[in-house]
Amino acid sequence: MEQLYILTSRNLKIYFRDKASVFFSLLSMLIIIFLMTFFLGDVNVNSIIDGLSQLPNRNTVTDKTNAELLIYLWSGAGILSINSITVTISVYSALVRDKVSAKISSIYTSPMSRTMIALSYIVSAWIASVFVCFVTLIVFEMIGLTKGLSLFSFITHLKIIGLILINSLTYTSLMYFIVQFVKSEGAWSGIGTVISTLVGFLGGIYVPIGSLSSVIVNLIQCTPVIYGTAMFREVMCEDIMNTLFDGVSSDIVSIYSQTMGIQLTLFNQEMTLSMELCIMLICAILFMLLSVCLLKYTHKTDR
Repeated sequence: MEQLYILTSRNLKIYFRDKASVFFSLLSMLIIIFLMTFFLGDVNVNSIIDGLSQLPNRNTVTDKTNAELLIYLWSGAGILSINSITVTISVYSALVRDKVSAKISSIYTSPMSRTMIALSYIVSAWIASVFVCFVTLIVFEMIGLTKGLSLFSFITHLKIIGLILINSLTYTSLMYFIVQFVKSEGAWSGIGTVISTLVGFLGGIYVPIGSLSSVIVNLIQCTPVIYGTAMFREVMCEDIMNTLFDGVSSDIVSIYSQTMGIQLTLFNQEMTLSMELCIMLICAILFMLLSVCLLKYTHKTDR
């Protein structure tokens, strides 16, 4: 276990010491903040206000304030989801460099099994992902306080922390499986750029999922990204949704939730938080098992 700790610490130090790597792993988050601040945020807020203004006895000022808070929370949920992906990609850059420079061969000569060595990369990626998401959550809530947002309840905090742990585990497992096929730093950089660009669309952040065609929606639902994002949205937006849509028909609220990707439907079945968690856990276990099988196969071919 001491060797596992040493290797894990080494991988974490490599990531956090590289300021450029940390910055680019958060670039998708910065892009989302920019878009929501200057473009998409106002569009989403105005669409809510326009819809509510058609209902009787509505306070436009209060509705606008609550709508802005809802979109802020909705955006923050997306940021927490995709941070797990982009940070994991950056942390695994150390593994790619070790493979390219043949350092991994030296590490394999240590009295540690290949499984434990692989575990050190996986654990370091998971820890970095969880840490960055925790910091993001703290900063997000601090900024939210200046906007009039109340702190999440203790129970809600526990739920969000649990979602961060599971979400990070899923992408740590998925990205480790993908990185097994990469042989150069350039290839991994290219893959990282493509994935970092796509996650905003796959999570229904740049464009609400309800605005897309059924074919595109079906493709998006074949990835774990939309389920991870929906989990955060459902938990983080619950209270403000109840406040904003107080007195509004449940059918209207349901349509809005599905349009914005807060509530998902799969095979004509409304997804619950438990279902989405199961999908994320299944993906985590599946890609972990595939990685182990691939690792064993690679070990045999290397002999």
